[in-house]
Amino acid sequence: MPESTLELESKGAVAWVWMNRPSTHNALNEAIIDELSETFLDLGEDPEVRVIVLSGRGKNFSAGGDIDYMKRQGAAPREQNLATARILAEMFHIIAACPRPTIARVNGAAMGGGLGLVAACDIAVASTSAVFAASEVRLGLIPSTIAPYVVRAIGPRQASRLFVTAERIDAGHARRIGLVHEVAEPEQLDARIQSIVDNLMAGAPGAQSAAKSMIDVVAGRPITREMMEETAVAIADRRADPEAAEGLSAFLEKRSADWMPEK
Repeated sequence: MPESTLELESKGAVAWVWMNRPSTHNALNEAIIDELSETFLDLGEDPEVRVIVLSGRGKNFSAGGDIDYMKRQGAAPREQNLATARILAEMFHIIAACPRPTIARVNGAAMGGGLGLVAACDIAVASTSAVFAASEVRLGLIPSTIAPYVVRAIGPRQASRLFVTAERIDAGHARRIGLVHEVAEPEQLDARIQSIVDNLMAGAPGAQSAAKSMIDVVAGRPITREMMEETAVAIADRRADPEAAEGLSAFLEKRSADWMPEK
């Protein structure tokens, strides 16, 4: 049986997913792409999991596509080449659509597909040692399957420069353009992650999933009567949900809601 390219670590209700190909800087090949898809699907359906943290073993987050893998696919028949490209696109979608809050812990370089993983997560926290690039054009490729998530994160104007120059940017630059939310010194990275996890654990899991979906409902759309109706229906349904009844009661009774972890 092939060795796993991922390491899964459970810390209470938080699942830590470690890309575990440090000798290749966690480059994305067939195995790790399949395992990331399967793992995020499984964790997203696990009621015991509240938050997912994605990071890389070794000194880097992910170097992006494995060169040997990309060369093989380029030389493969068109049908096979397209099939594997669809699998890659599906992996990014699975991570972005995961019903659980996701955090990218960017401990080092995030290049190409690694940049896409960062953008696909809900929240990104980077070490001051992290660097980022959409490096594809320097290899004669294009940042296609990552584009929906990178453009969503930083907008088309910033993406234009990154996509055509393939230049590297540091963590501070990444924060300024909205690619990451926070930057921390390497020794403080996990403390910042834990602070965000603590805030996430205070929210109702069903409400968090619905709130994520609401972003997709309204993003990039004009504010029309149809949209207004969709948002009204969503809050009406949520008000009637048992989670809301519990949350409102807990607030009025000055107690912790039942989804809060025990201290």
